[in-house]
Amino acid sequence: MINVGIIGSGFIGPAHIEALRRLGFVQVVALCDGSLAQAEEKARALNVPHAYGSIDELLAHPDLHVVHNCTPNHLHADVNRQIIRAGKHVFSEKPLCMTPPEARELVALAEQAGVVHGVSFVYRQFAMVRQAASMMREGRIGRLFASHGSYLQDWMLLETDYNWRVDATLGGASRAVADIGSHWCDTVQFVTGRRITEVMADLSIVWSTRKASVAGNQTFTHDERAAYEDKPVTTEDFGSVLFRFDDGSKGSFNVSQVSAGRKNRLTFEINGSEHSVAWDQEVPQCLWIGHRAQANQLLSDDPGLMNPDVAESAHFPGGHIEGWPDAFKNMMVQFYRAVQTGRMPEQPLFATFHEGANVMYIIDAIVKSHQQQRWVRIER
Repeated sequence: MINVGIIGSGFIGPAHIEALRRLGFVQVVALCDGSLAQAEEKARALNVPHAYGSIDELLAHPDLHVVHNCTPNHLHADVNRQIIRAGKHVFSEKPLCMTPPEARELVALAEQAGVVHGVSFVYRQFAMVRQAASMMREGRIGRLFASHGSYLQDWMLLETDYNWRVDATLGGASRAVADIGSHWCDTVQFVTGRRITEVMADLSIVWSTRKASVAGNQTFTHDERAAYEDKPVTTEDFGSVLFRFDDGSKGSFNVSQVSAGRKNRLTFEINGSEHSVAWDQEVPQCLWIGHRAQANQLLSDDPGLMNPDVAESAHFPGGHIEGWPDAFKNMMVQFYRAVQTGRMPEQPLFATFHEGANVMYIIDAIVKSHQQQRWVRIER
């Protein structure tokens, strides 16, 4: 049995725990939060046997093999360093860190320590996304022409929508691009097998100030009785990005956290010389396949209809809907297969610190491109 510790118990920490418990050969034995009281309360609620108020204490837990970093963005780099230096396998929430120098440092530390390292880019693990990537690898889509799409949400639509991600010191210099555009970039690079090498970006802030609750609570609705204070906003709500791949093909994507009615809509379309494929995360069981000289197709996530090399990513017969939690489980399965061997696989199917760093370099280039209003090459 593989013993796991979780650092951070906000929205994403319990999602990690739920996915790990579905694996059958992993047990979450310890949880750490900002204070011992918080950790104990959350550990009781999630049925985790041990609680700690400090990272050092959690890392000293006996016979601990893997640690998941589920802390806020500004803590990621330092917490990842601590986990690696303790000799534990590490799975980090995205972003891997806040800056490109930190990304390079963490990749080097993880490689030198010989630990298994992963980053939580989950969308590449949906069955139909893996099907699209398999079709690309086997040549069915043909030569890559273009890639385009978007990632749209509405949770920051109102002036009174506010949480820690709005503060650049906590969330980073980029918000919408770093938070959700990072997922889009990783997913499309995974499907196409190409690297984004240059970007041209135009970012937009729709609320130059937002109203934050004086009580310090997250605010996602307007409460007439609540007391608010104005907070300046320096991170984008919306962005448009043109990009170039390393093979010369091109594309574009939009990200938005202010698109009313869009809850979590990541979409992409890949156009090739033979076919096109398109996928929408809000209807994840379907992959659209476009043709020139015959009727288009809509493929469902039935393992009997999928390519053999990716059929295992769909766990039930066709018509039994699988979604985000199942993709999260797929991600953990891939990571923990590597943990079982004690070393990184030659071609990991999960996103590693290398992919986490790569996306960090893309985000940095997008921010620079917007600031300088020009094409910027990705510095890796």
